[in-house]
Amino acid sequence: MMEILASNENIYEGKLILVNNDFPLHGESAKLMPINEKYPHILLYNEAARMLECALESVKGTDGNENIVPVSGWRSKKEQTDIYESSLKENGAEFTAKFVALPDHSEHQTGLAIDLGIEKESIDFICPDFPYEGICGKFRTAAPQYGFIERYRKGKENITKIAPEPWHFRYVGFPHSAIISENDFVLEEYIEYLKQFSANGTRLEYDNDRTRFEIFYAQSEKAGSTKIMLPYHTDGAAPAYEISGNNADGFIITCAYKRGIEKGGQ
Repeated sequence: MMEILASNENIYEGKLILVNNDFPLHGESAKLMPINEKYPHILLYNEAARMLECALESVKGTDGNENIVPVSGWRSKKEQTDIYESSLKENGAEFTAKFVALPDHSEHQTGLAIDLGIEKESIDFICPDFPYEGICGKFRTAAPQYGFIERYRKGKENITKIAPEPWHFRYVGFPHSAIISENDFVLEEYIEYLKQFSANGTRLEYDNDRTRFEIFYAQSEKAGSTKIMLPYHTDGAAPAYEISGNNADGFIITCAYKRGIEKGGQ
């Protein structure tokens, strides 16, 4: 295996960070870009922005004149604070607790979350209409193939502590989006599920037509950095890999092997 060192400061960075009532955001995303030229004021993490455009393009024109529009992407801490305080005044504490996260506890501050709505004359900024049928339903079905999950789903409120939000999608990247969708997980459940997999033990495997993925967890060490072991290919080459913090206690490592190349061992 190949050994690499990950700074423990990076636990708070990456596509799989869990941001909720219990785990606040540390810092803000710096790699932002507009979703497209039509909406230059709506920003996302650059990879998420590109994949969202691909996902929207894949369902464009499939349901007559129906169109999907972005409503809210990245928010600064100040903007999230303003939205939270305005909602308290206009909608009350009960509504706000269900649909608006506290500053530094909002996924929107990561640049990895997007609220979408069906295009119409008037769109509710907090709760845009995004039904389960028509073009919105088709987007929801296609989203996992582009790295997105429906983040706050009905029946999972006791875990997420957020009311169902059919309009709110979170970028976690593929294949994590597919695994989450296929197993009916929410992100909290997935982060916990991954802790059973390790570099030296069983790794979570996921295959598609082009790539085989191996995913595992590495708990952070007490020192300033954490040793992470990566399995070689059988030909001795290191795999392509990504490392994401989980914003809590460790790292999630995703290794990718092109089809036809067998995974390595020690």
